[in-house]
This record gives sequence, structure tokens and C-alpha cells, in this order.
Amino acid sequence: MNPGIVGQAAGLFAVTNIDDVLILSLFFAQGAGRHGSARRIVMGQYLGFAAILAVAIAAAFGATFLPESAVPYLGLLPLTLGLKAAWQAWKHRADEEADQQTADGGPKVLEVAAVTLANGGDNIGVYVPVFATAGVGGMSVYAVVFLILVAVWCFAGHFFTTRPIVAKALSRRGHVLLPLVLIAIGLLILIEGGAFGL
Repeated sequence: MNPGIVGQAAGLFAVTNIDDVLILSLFFAQGAGRHGSARRIVMGQYLGFAAILAVAIAAAFGATFLPESAVPYLGLLPLTLGLKAAWQAWKHRADEEADQQTADGGPKVLEVAAVTLANGGDNIGVYVPVFATAGVGGMSVYAVVFLILVAVWCFAGHFFTTRPIVAKALSRRGHVLLPLVLIAIGLLILIEGGAFGL
């Protein structure tokens, strides 16, 4: 592997996915102490990012699955999940302790994947021209580096939730922060993309 292209791939991944560390931390906090939740979060992150990669690679070869005008509407995914999480947090505010113990295992694979895909929808526009000019060999290096860095991002998100100060803050406020962050991401995607004439 060419060290130059590996460095470029790592840099591109970092700048386009920096916000994912916060989202992953919130997901890990939501699933803390729930059997299998970390595995589901990692699987969801990989599934969502694999979809981003697949669309970007296909688009680099000239295939398009979504018209460019439809990409902003991906913001509806995190917005809907955020509103659902907010409703659940409000509904269970009185019996928060019991809810923490009886919940079915935290975030679901498809929920994490949907948020990852929606949040990374704008990344596709960045990746396509890079992939198109990198050729098949370069594109393969980018894909491998990106997939390795997804694991690093998952580790970082989990790491932050295990720091005592962060863990304490997330355990007290995570049920409020996750819906707020998801709703904000959804609205930002919709507004920046001009969805619904915004």
C-alpha cells in the first residue's frame, strides 16, 4: 500500500466523520450495561458506513441510486429516530430507573445504521470525486482504510463513555442528549440540503 494514499484516506475519513464519535458515544451510553448493545452498535455503524461506501463507489463508476435532490431528505431518518427517542425519554421520565433495567438492550442495529447513513449522506458527495480519480487500486485502499477507521471510531466512542466524568454526564443526561443530537442532525441535513424548500 502506498503510504501517501493511506494518509490521505485517513485524513479524509477523519474530517468527514468527526461528528460520528459524539453520536457513537451517545449510542454506547444509551446501551451501557445492556447485553449485546456494544456489538449491535458496532454492527450498525459498519452496516451504515458500508452503505455509504457502496453508494460512493457505485457513483464513482457512474451509477446513481438517488438523485442528488433526494439526498437532503435522508435527514428525515435521524429526525424521526430522535423524535422517537425523545418521546420514549419523556414517556419514561417518571420510572427512569426501572426503564434502565428492563429495556431490551439499547440501540438497534438498523437504528444505528440509519443514523450513520443519514449523517454520512453528505460524505458521499466528497468521496465520489476522490474515488473517481483514484482508480480501482486507490479506491480499494480508501475502502480498506475507511473500514479499519470505523473500528477506531467505535473504540473511541466506547472509550469516551467509559471515562468517569463523561460516563456520569452521559448516564444522567444521555437520554436527553441523544434525541437532541439526532433531531439537530436531521434538521441540519434537511436545511443545508434545501429539503422542502428550506
